[in-house]
Amino acid sequence: MIRMLAALALLAVSASAAPALAQEAGLAGRWRTSAENGVVSIERCGEVYCGRLKDAAPLRADPDQRDVRNRNAELRTRRLKDLTVLTNFSGGPRSWSGGPLYDPETGQGASTGTLTLLDDDTLAVKGCIAPLLCRTQTWKRVR
Repeated sequence: MIRMLAALALLAVSASAAPALAQEAGLAGRWRTSAENGVVSIERCGEVYCGRLKDAAPLRADPDQRDVRNRNAELRTRRLKDLTVLTNFSGGPRSWSGGPLYDPETGQGASTGTLTLLDDDTLAVKGCIAPLLCRTQTWKRVR
């Protein structure tokens, strides 16, 4: 699933609509995570990007799976399906920064992160809990 979701963001600000659409298409889409065969959908959420958990092995076994590993006991009953795991990413066209990020597999979050397109189908997702305490995952675009 999503291990220590590492998100990177610098949303693209463009003067013309065509380049803005091209930049948005670069990050927006469905991405396969490096754990639990998860899928996160990254999309525009107002002026920024966010990512929601759409699929993962535990969800296929139990579509009503809850956020039982969350460190906050009050959040343990929320559903994992469509849970926002990446928040407030802006920048672009190849790198975005933002946060926070959340990893439902571990119940841990990262306060900041970056998302970097390594190529059209590969996204480096980096989450940091402190300036020198970061973890990076590589996600692949779902076609």
